[in-house]
Amino acid sequence: MNQISLRDFRCFRNEQVARLAPLTLLVGENSTGKTSFLALIRALWDIGFRHRVPDFKEEPYDLGSFDEIAHHRGARGGRTNRFSAGFSVASTDGSGSYRFSVTFGKQGTVPFPVQRSLTRGDRWIDERIAAGGFPKVYAGTSRGSWRLRAPRDVHSIDLNQDVLNPLIYSVVTVGAAVADYFPGTPEPQNGSPEMGEEDWDALQGFAVEAPIGGLESVSSRPFASAPVRSRPRRTYDPARPMTDPEGAGIPMYLADVFFRSSGSWSNLKTRLEEFGRTAGLFDEIAIKSLGTGDAGPFQLQIRKYGGSLKGPRRNLIDVGYGVSQVLPIVTELLRQEVHPMFLLQQPEVHLHPSAQAALGSLLCQIASPDRQLVVETHSDHLLDRIRMDVRDRTSHLKPNDVSILFFERNGLDVRIHSLCIDQEGNVRHTPDGYRKFFLEETQRSLGL
Repeated sequence: MNQISLRDFRCFRNEQVARLAPLTLLVGENSTGKTSFLALIRALWDIGFRHRVPDFKEEPYDLGSFDEIAHHRGARGGRTNRFSAGFSVASTDGSGSYRFSVTFGKQGTVPFPVQRSLTRGDRWIDERIAAGGFPKVYAGTSRGSWRLRAPRDVHSIDLNQDVLNPLIYSVVTVGAAVADYFPGTPEPQNGSPEMGEEDWDALQGFAVEAPIGGLESVSSRPFASAPVRSRPRRTYDPARPMTDPEGAGIPMYLADVFFRSSGSWSNLKTRLEEFGRTAGLFDEIAIKSLGTGDAGPFQLQIRKYGGSLKGPRRNLIDVGYGVSQVLPIVTELLRQEVHPMFLLQQPEVHLHPSAQAALGSLLCQIASPDRQLVVETHSDHLLDRIRMDVRDRTSHLKPNDVSILFFERNGLDVRIHSLCIDQEGNVRHTPDGYRKFFLEETQRSLGL
C-alpha cells in the first residue's frame, strides 16, 4: 500500500489522503485517531486482498459498532449513514498504481461493504451490493461506462456472510476473459455507446495487471501489536506457538525454535542479542529447560555483561519491565515467518530514551517495500534516530522511504498531514501545530 484515503470515518469528517512508505510514523496528540487509522489499514487489507468482511472489533482494536465508527457531525449534523476508505498499490509491472475503494453501510449494528471499486487511469470496475439481490457490476473505459451481467454462478448476497464473492476481480480469480465471464450484452450507461471489442480488451488487460488478484494467495495478514504487551511469567509450559497482539506466544515461539533447529535459534539469538546490546537492555538471551527435552517447562533468561565480566543469568520476570515489553515486538520483526506489513502501537513503551533510539535504528533496518512498517509513536528519541539514520545513510532507507503522518485536532475533526524527510534529516512541510508544544516548553525553560 502506498496511499490511504478515508472519509466520514471516526474523527475524520472530510476526505483525508495519507502517504504510506516502507516506514511510516504516526505522530500527534492522544485521541487524534492514530489507532483507528491502524485498524482501518487492516480492514482494507482484509476486504481488498482477502475478500472478507472486516471485523472492526478484532483485537487489538475495538472500534465498536457502526454508530461508533461512522463520523458524528455534532448535535445538528447528526451521524453519517456511510463511511468510505481506500488504498493505492503499485501495479505488478511498475507502470502505475491501482486504486481500491470501499463504501460501508450499516447492516444491523455493524459496518458492511456496500460498494467496492477498482480503478486505474480511465479504466474501472465497480461492484454494488444490496441485501437479498444479485450484485450489480459496472465497468468503464475512456469511451464510456456499462453495466455488466453478473456471472451465472453468482448467488444473491447474504449480508451476514463473512466472505465476499470477488466479482470485480473475477478475471484474475478464474483466469477467464472478461467477455466470457460476464454473459449477455452490457447495458450502456449515461449515453455511452455500445461496448466494443477494444473496451473488452482494455478491461481484460486492466484486470490481469491488477496486483490485488495476485495477492489473494498471500494468507498472511498484517501483524498488529497491542500498545501494552503481556506480563512475563517465571515459568512457561510448552504450547503451540501463536501470534497474538500482546506477544503472549513469543516465549513459546522462542522455545520452539530453540528445541527444533539449532541453526535457526543461533541466527535469531544473534540478532536479538545485537539489538539487546545496542539498546543497552541485555547482552545474552537463553532458554533454560526445566524438564526433559521440549516436553517440559522452561524459563526465558537474560544476561547483562559488565565489561569483561558476565553477570548471572536472570529470569525475564526479574529484569526491567522494558525488556519484556519490547522483546515481543523485536522478535516479530526478526522471525523467519515474514508478515507483509506491521502495524505497531507505541513499541517504545517502558524503554529508556537510548533504547527507544536503538529501536528506531532497528525499524530502519527492517523496513522495505516488501515489509512495510506503520508505527504509532510518542517518542521523539525514536523519530530523531530515524531522521539521523536516513541522513547518515546508516541503513538502506532513503528520505522518500519514510513518511511521517501528523494527526492534528481541529475542533471535532482531525486532519492528517503527510510530512517527509529531506537529505539532511529535516522534517519538511510541517504545519504550524507541529512541535508547538515543544517550542512553548523550550521558551518557558529559557524564560522567554
